[in-house]
Amino acid sequence: MTIKSLGNPFSEKTDLRHGADCGCDSCLSGHGHDKDHAEPAAMSSEDMLERAVESAVVRSVFGQNDLSRRSFMGMMGGGTFAAALASVFPMDKAKAAILDELGPPEKTDLNIGFVPITCATPIIMAQPMGFYERYGLNAQVIKTAGWAVARDKSLSGEYDASHMLTPMPLAMTLGAGSVAEPYIMPAVENINGQAIVLSNEHLDKRDPKQWKGFTFGVPFEYSMHNFLLRYYVAEFGLDPDVDIQIRVVPPPEMVANLRAGNLDGYLSPDPFNQRAVWEGIGFIHTLTKDIWEGHPCCAFAAPLSFAEELPNTYGALLKSIIDATQYASNAENRKEISEAISPTNYLNQPVPVIEQVLTGTFADGLGEVQKVPDRIDFDPFPWHSMGVWILTQMKRWGYIEGDIDYKAVAEQVYLAGDCKKVMADLGYEAPDVTYKSHMIMGKTFDPAEPKAYVESFPIGRA
Repeated sequence: MTIKSLGNPFSEKTDLRHGADCGCDSCLSGHGHDKDHAEPAAMSSEDMLERAVESAVVRSVFGQNDLSRRSFMGMMGGGTFAAALASVFPMDKAKAAILDELGPPEKTDLNIGFVPITCATPIIMAQPMGFYERYGLNAQVIKTAGWAVARDKSLSGEYDASHMLTPMPLAMTLGAGSVAEPYIMPAVENINGQAIVLSNEHLDKRDPKQWKGFTFGVPFEYSMHNFLLRYYVAEFGLDPDVDIQIRVVPPPEMVANLRAGNLDGYLSPDPFNQRAVWEGIGFIHTLTKDIWEGHPCCAFAAPLSFAEELPNTYGALLKSIIDATQYASNAENRKEISEAISPTNYLNQPVPVIEQVLTGTFADGLGEVQKVPDRIDFDPFPWHSMGVWILTQMKRWGYIEGDIDYKAVAEQVYLAGDCKKVMADLGYEAPDVTYKSHMIMGKTFDPAEPKAYVESFPIGRA
């Protein structure tokens, strides 16, 4: 699939009187846009701004007569005209000036949804700690019961942007589990930060091969929790669709369901892993960082239209989120952050529970105090290779059907370029590449061979 982009002003086949999503008869019949010169993938917000500058300059040359522009381009050639224009007008400098000096946000009052878990730390803390205000925004973070609600309120426009699980914008863009709507994910919130918790009734069942017949909770189908749990048990020879039962349970309801015996365990976001230990009803079987060190979990996501229609607001919001994420990545700030996000209107948890998660010094429910400083960590960069891995697991377990261009979809949704630019603007280092191999339970995932990877597993639905 591809996402429509702004037309090329140097092509005689582009009608600049029509926008990227114009629904007039001309556009619907295919005559309003430059199909021969359409981009094969989604444009980043930076690309869209550059194209907007080009279109504005070209329009100023030809005025309102777009037919004259198209006729001229046809006779002279768009490339020749672009070169001639560049010789008398500093197009590159104009683009750079606009990109570097975005104007004030078009919209300052924003609603941002979040599910009350520690993975949402940057999005939550950015309100009480002033990161949104720093970039000219009056953003209200709104507690949301679960991921289906977060998705639906985002799709309906009730939320301008939202805390989401990293698989969600991929699924929403593809129309898996919901109507298809182009979504973007320019920043990851947290890496690591999850665990498999078992009921204290199963202290003698530490070998996953003993889990046949168990019922596990995960927070959403399109979640790293679901895909990591499936991967984990399958590596021990269990078919997650046959040998265990996996139920979707909103994170705030995990502990109550474990106490009631409705669940034997769960792979959940914190603080609900630590809360089970705090209440004496469960223990931490394994941290997900021991399944995949540095795996992504939650993210900041928004409809593509948000970035297209409100580019200054989008840029300010992305700066707020990335700045807060980088602040949270500093272990010295974790106790301060714990106090900021623990109150009722945010996580509604005892401060010591949040501190155990964020500092990585925690009771494991097995009689030991563990010290794992990166139990949860914060890194905003949305690696395309992580997106490809998530898509392979959606394919492996039957969540998407048919052929899929893993690389194209990952690059359309995970806007690594936007993240890299904002990180550089804020003085943070960002990777120079967007793909890398990942080690998961001792096996290397090569993002260049996703189809072979999916077919390599003896257990799956693909």
